[in-house]
Amino acid sequence: MVLPRYQKIKGWLGEIYLIASVLFYWVISGTILNPVGIGLLLILLILIIGENPVFAWVISMLFLLLNLYLVLAMVDELNEFTEFNRRAMELLAGGCIYLGLNIVVSLWMLVKWGRKLH
Repeated sequence: MVLPRYQKIKGWLGEIYLIASVLFYWVISGTILNPVGIGLLLILLILIIGENPVFAWVISMLFLLLNLYLVLAMVDELNEFTEFNRRAMELLAGGCIYLGLNIVVSLWMLVKWGRKLH
């Protein structure tokens, strides 16, 4: 039996993942006062507090487009390798896992919030 509070958390897994992803970006950027990280975190907090389906759908679409752009950036970075060595394989594996998961979460959120638009 699933407890009600866990069911509520389960409904917000996409948003929680996005917050974790922003925090991960913020940590690896190496700057405490990162305006991009702060802005993204504020947008996600507004999304969670407001629960506006239109705003959430737009955020998920932007997240999807951003990650598709990052796939192109990763491919461009891979083209700079003269040979497919260990570093290229690490970039490809890490990028595919991270960006693939981001794309899946953004598509899941598009469907979730798209259903609430009707």
